[in-house]
Amino acid sequence: MQTHAFRRMAQRCGSAAATAAHTARPLRPRPRAAPRAAPTQQAPPAAAPARGCACRAGPQAAELAPGLRPLPWAGTPEQQQALEDLRARMEAGQYGSPGDDLLKWYLRDRYFIVDDAEEKLTSMLRWREAERIDAVDPSSPGVQAELATGKAFVHSSTDVYGRPVVIIRVRKHVTGEFPIADSKRLAGYVLDQAVASLPPGGEQIMGLFDLRGFELRNADMQFAAFIVEAFFEYYPRRMGQVLMVDSPWIFRPTWELIKPLLRKYAALVRFVDRSELSEFFEPGALPEDLKD
Repeated sequence: MQTHAFRRMAQRCGSAAATAAHTARPLRPRPRAAPRAAPTQQAPPAAAPARGCACRAGPQAAELAPGLRPLPWAGTPEQQQALEDLRARMEAGQYGSPGDDLLKWYLRDRYFIVDDAEEKLTSMLRWREAERIDAVDPSSPGVQAELATGKAFVHSSTDVYGRPVVIIRVRKHVTGEFPIADSKRLAGYVLDQAVASLPPGGEQIMGLFDLRGFELRNADMQFAAFIVEAFFEYYPRRMGQVLMVDSPWIFRPTWELIKPLLRKYAALVRFVDRSELSEFFEPGALPEDLKD
């Protein structure tokens, strides 16, 4: 199963990154029993406001944004039947039904194959319960300390397509500084915030990895493997695009280890300089430290 592949990779590749760094070359930028309340990552209600949306493309911005999207929901009799079947299965299962919006999303992701959607959705709900994602308290000492590093947050402005943006300052994530389980829960909390910030009609978010100052101590391959797993398994097709900003040559070995895990989704990743961020953000929408 793909999840096991993520974990095997995380165990092996820590030392590989350090070894490969000696030969790395500069990286060139490339153009529940009873039904439960829906998890936080469910799409927001239609009335949810956009976060500082400054969109060039107008109301249809989400449709114009680059990304790999799930199949559309057209409400055909076949799709409605798949929804009814999945709802009945989930209601009879351990975790209950998380609500039709999330049922539809997983059906669309799994090409309306009910068995596949049920398996993936159940895996996500099992993860959320096991890791207590819905119980993450940003004011608790452990979570508060890691949040205070500024390593990851949902930006106050969207990109030009109206997508919420998760900014990750990789240099602020030091391998072993915080328990890996806590870092994973924090990642779920931040991704939930981003999905909950989607404007009406929006479905995908953007990830911006600030790689300035990257060192080998930031190459936490166990955590990187989890992030890839989360994008596939727990937040499928939510990440519409990933920007790698100002990547130094020393990041190349780490990227060569992560890229195969992404498979076709590696096409979502674009390496850019800060000077190119104006393509993705309106003037004044970037954090001060990312302005060219």
